[in-house]
Amino acid sequence: MSKDTAVDTAIKPKQHLSGKVLKTNIAGAIIDIGSDLPGVIHISQIQKNPVNKVEDVLKSGQTVDVWVRRVKNDRIELTMIQPLEYEWKDLKPEMIVKGKVVRLEAYGAFVDFGAERPGMVHVSEMTHGYVKTPGDVVKVDDAVEAMVIDVDRKKKQIRLSMKALIQQPEEPPSEPIKPDKKQKGKRSKVSKQETEANTEPPAPPEPTAFELAWQEALEKQSNKKGVKKDKKVKSNNKQQDDILSRTLQDRLPTGG
Repeated sequence: MSKDTAVDTAIKPKQHLSGKVLKTNIAGAIIDIGSDLPGVIHISQIQKNPVNKVEDVLKSGQTVDVWVRRVKNDRIELTMIQPLEYEWKDLKPEMIVKGKVVRLEAYGAFVDFGAERPGMVHVSEMTHGYVKTPGDVVKVDDAVEAMVIDVDRKKKQIRLSMKALIQQPEEPPSEPIKPDKKQKGKRSKVSKQETEANTEPPAPPEPTAFELAWQEALEKQSNKKGVKKDKKVKSNNKQQDDILSRTLQDRLPTGG
């Protein structure tokens, strides 16, 4: 059998399996996982805390839960420490993750979704609209779904958003304000009065050159007639004065 054909292609890294301990030794244990290739657990992969002796934790015939670390040509390396579902290299913005709320703070909620660190959902990223405290939206142990919006591997920070997966509610259309009929009538009357008061009569058109010359000629002719009339009136007045003077003289009595 060649090396390539010895590889069990049905088994993938991080796959969760159940197996039986076949044998233990100073370096670890051999686990039967139902594959043609033997499953091997190193002593450092039995639990998170250090193990002095494999026999203190594992016994032959014991059934254990294991996860696949690597698939090699001659063996399948296993671990009893549940691996991270997401490594730092796996985290990308806009990824959708599912997890559980593990802690609440005044500024947000922390969600464990299988990464090295829980992701933080800021209070402003929980839902649309104003949120006073995170406890108004979620509680510890709540299962939530969120979108990855930022990953800072150096600071070991993961920012999540629940709001990004919630459709924003549509605002109801505002009803137009219907004007009061009485007010509308008063406004129209006031508007009409103001319009009439503010409307100035149109300015008369400017006279043409011909009209100006014609008006000047009429004024000259009128002035000549006025002079003649004054002379005639003065002459008549003088004649009347002479007649009156003679009449008075004739009527005066003569001495004798």
